[in-house]
This record gives sequence, C-alpha cells and structure tokens, in this order.
Amino acid sequence: MSEFNKEVVDLVWGRPSSGGVSGSLFRRWTQGFVFSENEPSALEQFEGGPCAVLAPVQAFLLKTILFNRDSSNWSRLTEEEQRTTLCSTLSEILESACSTPSVSYCLVSWAKGQGPHTSTHTHTETHTPQETSKPESSQPQQEQLPTVFAAEDLGFERFHSILHKRTVSSVSELREEVLSLSHTWRGRCGVLLFLYSVILTKGIENIKNEIQDTAEPLIDPVYGHGSQSLVNLLITGHAVSNVWDGDRECSGMKLHGIHNQASVGFLTLMESLRYCKVGAFLKSPKFPIWILGSETHLSVFFAKEMSLVAPESASEQARRVFQTFDPEDNGFVPDSMLKDVMKALDLVSEPDYVSLMKSKLDPEGLGVILLGPFLLEFFPDQDSGIPDSFPVYHYNGLKQSNHNERVEYVEGTALVLGFEDQMVRTDDTPVKRCLQTKWPYVELLWTTERSPSLN
Repeated sequence: MSEFNKEVVDLVWGRPSSGGVSGSLFRRWTQGFVFSENEPSALEQFEGGPCAVLAPVQAFLLKTILFNRDSSNWSRLTEEEQRTTLCSTLSEILESACSTPSVSYCLVSWAKGQGPHTSTHTHTETHTPQETSKPESSQPQQEQLPTVFAAEDLGFERFHSILHKRTVSSVSELREEVLSLSHTWRGRCGVLLFLYSVILTKGIENIKNEIQDTAEPLIDPVYGHGSQSLVNLLITGHAVSNVWDGDRECSGMKLHGIHNQASVGFLTLMESLRYCKVGAFLKSPKFPIWILGSETHLSVFFAKEMSLVAPESASEQARRVFQTFDPEDNGFVPDSMLKDVMKALDLVSEPDYVSLMKSKLDPEGLGVILLGPFLLEFFPDQDSGIPDSFPVYHYNGLKQSNHNERVEYVEGTALVLGFEDQMVRTDDTPVKRCLQTKWPYVELLWTTERSPSLN
C-alpha cells in the first residue's frame, strides 16, 4: 500500500491490527449510490454503516430536486435525471469541502484497467458493460443490484492497491469529470471512492486540524458507523467533531463547532437524551431538510415549506448568542456576563443601564440571568412565521427499516402547537422526539399505519 493510501486508511479506518480491517465491516461499505426501484429519487442502503455518506448525499440531492429544478413531479426521476442530479450533488459536496477556491479538487477512481469497470475518464456517456474482473459486474444495470458480496473477493488491501487519484483545477472541470464518472459512483465501491475524493479534496492535514481527537477514525473500526466529524465534513465542509455553534473553551482546550448556517440541517435523538446540544447553524439550515441521527443510524426528514427556514429572527439570534455564553446549556448565565451578552447583540451596554437590567432580570439577587426573562425583556412577542401545519416526508435508506422492505418516502403532516394547545396528541416515537429538539410541541400525523423508523 502506498504511503499516500496509508495516510487515507489511517484517517478513515484507524490503524488496523495485523489482520487489517475486518472483511465484513469493509464489505458493508462497498456499495455504490444506487436508486431505489420503488422511489426513483431515493438512494438505497444495503447494510449498516454507509448512512454517514448516503444520508448527507440524499439530503443534498433532495435540495437540488426540490429547490433547484421544476419540483412539480419531484420524486419521479428518469434514469438520465438520476445520473445528472446525483453527479451535480456530489460536485456540490466536493466544492464545499475544498478549503480555498485556488486549491485543486481530487477525484479517486479505479486505476486504468482495474476494478469492476475500467472507469477512467475516457469512458464517459455509457451504461453498457465494460471490461470486468468479476462476472457479477458485467450486468448492464449492475448499480441497481446489491452486489456488495462480490466486494469480499476484492478485499481491503486489493481495493487500496488499485486506486487512482487525479486532480482538476476548476469548478467547471470538476463537474465535467464527476459526470464522466457517473457509472463509477453508481457501481461497486462508489460510496468509498466518493468519500476518499472528499477527504483528499479537503486535505488530510486540514481534517486532522479540525477533528477534536485525531486518534478517532472517521469510520468506527468495530461497529462501522461514521463519526460526527465525517457527517459534519459532508454537511458543512468542515470535519469538526461537535454540533454546537462556534468554538468553546474547555479546560484550556479549544473545541471546534459549526461556524456558518448549513445548507441542510442536523437533528439528533441524542439531544433529547441530553447528551449534546445542536446549535442554530445546524438546527436552522438554509433549506427545510434535516438529517436525523439515532444511536446507530442516519435518516432524512424534509419539507417543501421554505418558511420553516426563514432568515434568523432577532429573537433566534439572541437565543443563539446567549447560549454561546452558556456552554453547559443551563438556561442561564452569571450576571457578570450580562454586559458581554448585551454587547454581542449590539444592545445598549453602558454600565448604568446594565446595572438597571441586572436588578430587573434578577430581582432576587441570585447572581444569574435566565434566558427566558432575557428574551422577554429585549425581544418580546416575535412571530416566527411558521405555519401551524405543513406536509412532511421521511427517508430511511435501509430496506429492512421500510414497510415491506420497499425504500420509499413516508408522507405525513406536522402540526406545530403552542404550549397551551394540546388538543392533538400522537404517539411518542423516536422521530418525534428528535424533531421536538427543534419544535418542542410538534405532532406528526403519518399517512401510513406504521410510523417511520429512525433506525
């Protein structure tokens, strides 16, 4: 294995023992971007693990379908539309990962004459069979079949010995090259080839500088799931390990978070269990599409209602800024920080006025300023503009997690209620608990008898 490939392997898989990465774990990741036969705009996941790549790609793919093209028949893609939309999505994620526009983009594919297809740039606009090294790969629609078991014959070491890296220097050239490799992305190992392309485009050292614990690989070597750093890299272009807004100091260490509003969002069941706190940059993205995280899996929740992601209101901004001074999410800050909070929000912060506000917001002299009274004082009665109800959809790429093992979107209606309005009560499900971290009193009415699965 070349030194270049060894660096990638150590970052993605950790430092494998003498036996290397287990064959079963590697096999689970060796699949392409395959569209469901039952839902032409939905990607299918064969086994547990690669949802860390598939779910973010699905989220960006939905963004393209719903908001960048005619969405009247948004879920019914032709085969050509599948090809072009997927490649446009992959290009967008690669562009986001590039540290600076002047840095070249990297694409990883099979070396010439190697792999299941001879997939160099000279083979562009074709879906016909190419030279093959395995008979399973000779099917014209190979990318439609779950041929992950054939990857066992390829093996971990062999896979890394036949990779080819090439660079392009412009966005237009990148999009052209990604499109020319469409059969590679959809063929065997396409997910890993794309992941490696993102990593090398971002730069191994850049990723190491952003990851909180460089000893933690992007793919768990025991369970095979992707790390939060991997998910963040694909969503935001930055491989930070945390989901809060901005950076935080902890015991002299700077812990990196999210610094800009993401195009697609992220919500997690772990927040409802109080293991973490997702910040506004992920919780309130530019488009109404959220990746949902459970303990073991990633799925996607989305809507077409753009008012759900209207520009951040003054009240929402104030909440976000206040919480940067409250890293433990206690719901309050010491009164000594009130001046800093007010200054950060461009409020009057003259000493006399700050003292007056201290006595008003902390009349009992407890030495703390609560978030609720603070928002009520400076940002009262702000209407969020969110409709009371709107159509929603849920995607889970795993066949076994779908009704009758058919990967299809589950449709429903979301009701955003107030604290005092409890007329409608639906079942308490993991999907609902996940969404309640953004909309505390949301209720979900699905068109199917069975609620969609978060796992």
